Amino acid sequence: MTKPLANRIALVTGASRGIGFATAKALAKAGAHIVATARTQGGLEELDDEIRKDGGSATLVPLNLTDSDGIARLGAGLHERYGKLDILVGNAGVLGPSSPVGHIELKSFTDVMAVNVSANFQLIRCMEPLLKQSDAGRAVFITSGAANKATAYVSPYAASKAALETLARAWAQETANTPLRINLFNPGPIRTRMRATLMPGEDPATLETPEQVAEFIVPMCAPDWTETGKFYDYKTRTLMSFRSPA
Repeated sequence: MTKPLANRIALVTGASRGIGFATAKALAKAGAHIVATARTQGGLEELDDEIRKDGGSATLVPLNLTDSDGIARLGAGLHERYGKLDILVGNAGVLGPSSPVGHIELKSFTDVMAVNVSANFQLIRCMEPLLKQSDAGRAVFITSGAANKATAYVSPYAASKAALETLARAWAQETANTPLRINLFNPGPIRTRMRATLMPGEDPATLETPEQVAEFIVPMCAPDWTETGKFYDYKTRTLMSFRSPA
């Protein structure tokens, strides 16, 4: 039986654990060849083992996304090897400090922005030409409810996700008349290391898993997905349009 993502190339950032790991594995199971990036070599090798068990294939790229030249080299390498990119999942992100705004060091703030915003900006710059070479380029960025709630004590994270959402939405508008489809995905509270860091007293057994989330991200990466500039809220299982403030 033909797999829905057969012969498609998918780049997944932050693929060594959590939602990135689960999404890469799910995309591979659907037939895509995975280009997996993360800082952790061991986590990438574990992902490769899991993908191979399911009969899939992956290319592992140890990369710190704050290395903008490294992202550019990755784009050049993908162009040389495949001549296109079909799927981009911008999952990598950092939580940053949990503290009142006035107590946060400037470097801590800029470190969060570097990973959650600037790295995705560079990914867009370097991968857009490749996505446009696909017959149905798809991009999904992982966001957070903190972006619109302006959650207290995680202001760098909240501000970075709000910036990411605006960046992705602007890109979606710019490419609305092309085959490229760009959307955001809000997983909500999920059983990840980041969530455990933020809420150490929470029982992880009460949370849904990254594997459950990944099953909803995969359809947004498929050629038959037609929506762009939208926001999928996993908790309510709702695809939403952005609205201007009242």
